[in-house]
Amino acid sequence: MLDRKVAPPVQPLARVTLPAADVFSLPNGARLHVMRNSAQPVVRLQVVFKAGKWYEPSQGVSLLTARMLLEGTRTRSAKQIADEIAFYGASLECEQGFDRATLTLYCLTRHLDKLLPLVLDVLTEPTFPDVELTQLKTRTIQNIRVERQKPSYLAAEQFSHNLFGPASPYGIKFNESAFQSVSAEQIHSFHQQAYRLSQSEIFLCGDVTSEHDALITQLLGEPIELDNLAPLTPSVSQFASSPAHDYVTLKGSLQASLRIGRLWPSLNHPQSHELQVLGKVLGGYFGSRLMRNIREDKGLTYGIYSSIGPREHATSFGIGSDVNASNAAVAIQEIHKELRTLQDELIPKEELQTVKNYMAGKFANELSTVFEQCDKYKTIVFHQLPADYYSQYVERIQEVNSKALQVLAQEYLSPESMIEVIVGPTKA
Repeated sequence: MLDRKVAPPVQPLARVTLPAADVFSLPNGARLHVMRNSAQPVVRLQVVFKAGKWYEPSQGVSLLTARMLLEGTRTRSAKQIADEIAFYGASLECEQGFDRATLTLYCLTRHLDKLLPLVLDVLTEPTFPDVELTQLKTRTIQNIRVERQKPSYLAAEQFSHNLFGPASPYGIKFNESAFQSVSAEQIHSFHQQAYRLSQSEIFLCGDVTSEHDALITQLLGEPIELDNLAPLTPSVSQFASSPAHDYVTLKGSLQASLRIGRLWPSLNHPQSHELQVLGKVLGGYFGSRLMRNIREDKGLTYGIYSSIGPREHATSFGIGSDVNASNAAVAIQEIHKELRTLQDELIPKEELQTVKNYMAGKFANELSTVFEQCDKYKTIVFHQLPADYYSQYVERIQEVNSKALQVLAQEYLSPESMIEVIVGPTKA
């Protein structure tokens, strides 16, 4: 009979290898990355541009450009675009991030050839109609007004502002008047400079063949653009963190939202894997030290986490939680205690092995589909990591020892090195 009081044995995970991608240089200078897997008759096409907040000449331009791509072209209205996508049971969207903007198409393999002309039209012939632009601005502003009533949103916004600096694209706050003043002409100019197929990275994954490669090359690889436009360059290349402690008052709030963290080594750091283990021990999973102390033992919160946020030009480490406003000071005190404990004491062997097993299992689960595998590969490309970065992942985390983690904690987890932001009803 099965004894449910006894945990099943943990089997060590063998080396995990990320599938290799075929990389082609297209006639216009773009690169096509192809990752093949015929398990399901579906494909994902992503065209990625250096068109995120990092490159925008004025606030809001990159977001509006990305969202407006599907609002009409010279030959199709927004409704015609949506109807064509729906007819083929596909999905098409363009999202803007801090560093890049990505147009993503999901569809059945047999429909890819029919949808590629639409993708090309959306990317190269958008018209940015005024009515749709006005509506998009209104919706975005209304959404942010609602979000700014939440302490967690304000805390995350202020934390990034203080961590990266007010002049950094990573730290600048949303400015409603600046966003409202963005014109269709500014969006068109940004599109001309940033959405150049010749400067894009194209990722095709799923059930694809060499015929699909040739079709992509023909439609998205033709040198049809003007090459005399200078590429966009970022306006800021340095970060200025300040102040170390900040309190933002949100009247009527019953909770306080906490954000504590600092700038962190990039994924290219020689001990990147070890630093990720350290972050998991502290607050990166449900059984972490922060969860056991502040949720389970003290009952101060429903959840608390720590995470590493890698971006192309800077990486952050952050601890976040929402607590009763009267318990904010106690929660921060306990967070500091856990940071110092990692600096002063070795992590017990059993606890460390639990974290290693969790990380290895979660990593294997994150590679279960070709789309997830391609996402890992994109990280390698955009962060300029060694090709075997993820292939070494399981081995590297299994080799980590408590002494090495203590040394890293002493270097990177000092409470005095952290920036703290609290959003709550009144300052204690």
